[in-house]
Amino acid sequence: MTLDAIIIGGGHNGLVCAHYLAKSGLKVRVLERRHVVGGAAVTEEFHPGFKNSVAAYTVSLLNPKIIADLKLHDYGLKIVERRVNNLWPHENGNYLSFVVGHENLKAEIALFSEKDAAALERYFRDIEMVASLIRDFILETPPNVGGGIRDIFKAAKFGNRLRKLSLENERIVMDIFTKNVSDFLNLYFENEYVKGAFAFDGVVGNYADTQTPGSAYVLMHHAFGEVNGKKGVWGHAIGGMGAITQAMAKSAMAAGAEIETDRTVSKILIENDQACGVILEDGTVIRAKIIAANVNPSLLYNKMVDEKHMPTDFSRRMKHYKNGSGTFRMNVALKDLPKFTCLMQQKRATADHLTGGIVIAPTMAYLDKAFRDAKEHGWSKAPIIEMLIPSTLDNTLAPEGQHVASLFCQQFDPDVDWDTHREVAADAIIDQVEKFAPGFKKLILGRQILSPLDLERTFGLTKGDIMHGNLSLDQMFSARPILGHGNYRSPIKGLYMCGSGTHPGGGVTGAPGHNSAKEIIRDR
Repeated sequence: MTLDAIIIGGGHNGLVCAHYLAKSGLKVRVLERRHVVGGAAVTEEFHPGFKNSVAAYTVSLLNPKIIADLKLHDYGLKIVERRVNNLWPHENGNYLSFVVGHENLKAEIALFSEKDAAALERYFRDIEMVASLIRDFILETPPNVGGGIRDIFKAAKFGNRLRKLSLENERIVMDIFTKNVSDFLNLYFENEYVKGAFAFDGVVGNYADTQTPGSAYVLMHHAFGEVNGKKGVWGHAIGGMGAITQAMAKSAMAAGAEIETDRTVSKILIENDQACGVILEDGTVIRAKIIAANVNPSLLYNKMVDEKHMPTDFSRRMKHYKNGSGTFRMNVALKDLPKFTCLMQQKRATADHLTGGIVIAPTMAYLDKAFRDAKEHGWSKAPIIEMLIPSTLDNTLAPEGQHVASLFCQQFDPDVDWDTHREVAADAIIDQVEKFAPGFKKLILGRQILSPLDLERTFGLTKGDIMHGNLSLDQMFSARPILGHGNYRSPIKGLYMCGSGTHPGGGVTGAPGHNSAKEIIRDR
């Protein structure tokens, strides 16, 4: 019996799409090439007795509507909030902490600059104003360039929202979408440590420095989330990120979707200019009226679809779709908590500081040097590192008294021969943590290394790109992945896109899967 829809890839967006399609009455099957669904949002044992969110590692951007629609809490999802959002250790033994609560944060920043503390309210007002605009469009399909009357009305609707803004707010929106993160933060702050802390989000998943145009939007992309109804907060899913996707899988199956693992799709089957099924790696053909691909657009159009089925200009441009987030991931098993020098020396430190992201990248100069080194040498000897120790919030991840840590590292050239240099780069990361937490090396019981190449091989992240494509101006909103196909539809009838290579981009949001399903159902 022919299926109504096949979803290629059982990552979180594919599972979300499957749920909505099955809920609408379609016969849906998800095909996942790995042994477990979840894509990059999975929890796995990486050392005997130790498990962790091995790739995607933290919660904030997951859309509240999707949580509610899929009833994820009913399927076991529980998200707890970090008790401190982030901590930036400094080489001089001090630290800057993004503590929870506006007044607390203001007092913390005042330790470095009274002027910056006074500017904080204006900064967050402006960020929240733009974040609210973005949230309004997260679960909407962008107006498609070259589309019909419906897309003209969509564009007018978007324009009307912008026209309601004051001139001052329009300037802020323009700043966010065009400026580099350095110029943007200079509008508000003066202290190098304060600017460095805020600038970090402008280079996360962005192989760029703080001077790169568009990096202000990357900062903004990390700011529109919420946890348990609280905006701008980061959290942890008990059981790791796999708890999210396992709950999604249960929800999709309850709606009627089928899920199959160890099923690698090799090609899209196209007959009479219409997608009509998939060909698996073992030669099996599975037919369906609709194909929704939850994979990087480069993988879809450069490997799964024969070039002869695509318009020439579309194919030419997709060959040059920009990938490469410069991300390097490690997971380490620890026999005890690390002791950071700054937390030992400063009286204001508490145990709560170890529940947040510990970011080794204190200033914009540090961020920029890491990028320059990566461009010249492949990676920096002083890399950008965010350490998260989720076992401080979740005792299911490690044996009692022991811990797991995620090391999420930036500015690693995706084109390096990582089979040769993986261990050397990993050692450089550990050495850098050691400088801020002496004795860290001796705590390590085991480690898992995921270079950009490993992220591609394991999770299908082309060039290790956690965003499924750069979040640059030419690959955003109506132009994601390419102008004329920003509405989740490919140039081939019956073939859709439902992954992070579509609007609104990367992160564990579920929004691309939600929006794609909406368009598929509308077409049906």
